[in-house]
Amino acid sequence: MNIHSLLKIDLNLLVCLHVLLDECHVSRTAERLHLSQSAISKNLAKLRDVFDDPLFTRSAHGIKPTPKALSLAPKLRDVLGHLEQLTRPDIFSPQNSKRQFRLSLVESTYPLLLPQFVGELFEQAPGITVSAEPWQANTFSEMTRGVIDLGITGKDLSPEDASLTMMPPEDIHSVKLYLDNQVVLMRADHPLLDADWTEQTYLAARHVQVRCAGSDLWLLDYKLADNGIKRDIAMYVPDFNGAASLSSCTDLLFTAPKHFAEYIAPRLDLVVLPLPIPLPPMAYTLFWHRQNDDDPGHTWLRQLIISRCNALTAEN
Repeated sequence: MNIHSLLKIDLNLLVCLHVLLDECHVSRTAERLHLSQSAISKNLAKLRDVFDDPLFTRSAHGIKPTPKALSLAPKLRDVLGHLEQLTRPDIFSPQNSKRQFRLSLVESTYPLLLPQFVGELFEQAPGITVSAEPWQANTFSEMTRGVIDLGITGKDLSPEDASLTMMPPEDIHSVKLYLDNQVVLMRADHPLLDADWTEQTYLAARHVQVRCAGSDLWLLDYKLADNGIKRDIAMYVPDFNGAASLSSCTDLLFTAPKHFAEYIAPRLDLVVLPLPIPLPPMAYTLFWHRQNDDDPGHTWLRQLIISRCNALTAEN
């Protein structure tokens, strides 16, 4: 280890570079770090000297990182993540903690999984804050950046199926929470209720589809495509409640996780039918970045979620 080289590096400069790489914009970096734009510019000048590289060039929408800067980004995340670990206490006291946890959740988890643990969470840790946001296409990268602590979404069980729909990066760890199957929702006076409920009947109808994490396709669509079949999807929407509402006032069918369907059906006068096409179950899965494996607060929250959701699985 070259101590003299390390003495030349200011930790604040590395934090500044990390945020600059995140934002690619001087003013937004200044806002996040509570510094002036001139201070950020001065830090950038020092960083250029340290790394003997321009690091950024001007672009129409801010600044663009050089190849050198891009190569530094993953190393910075690791270094700063380890440094943050050094400053965290070895013991986490839920009763006294004021920590904020940031969760990214697919919408269909709210009626089933959140009630299993959120009440006890605040009983054990009355001073903490939980910030929940939708699961998005960039959630895994947000975990890598340290912006998101934990995420819950559906994951297909076999590696072959997951490669079609969602394959987490190697630095993301996970635990299965709850297995669920897909069913079909339709309004209570839908004309198809008087017909034989078959695969042909299902495929002849029009459908509403939830766009999950930016994707228009679910595993069902990939399985059908293997046989040269495509559903007639009339409308794409961003959320489960919106899709269910549309099914309640149109002839559109909505294919959804069973637990969500059973929750929403009596509220919107919908009928739940089995999916007439064989499809493997999916698992609601808890995700986190490996850098949080040994964090005491993070471990406490993970164990609480896992134990309560496992209890739900045992009941079913």
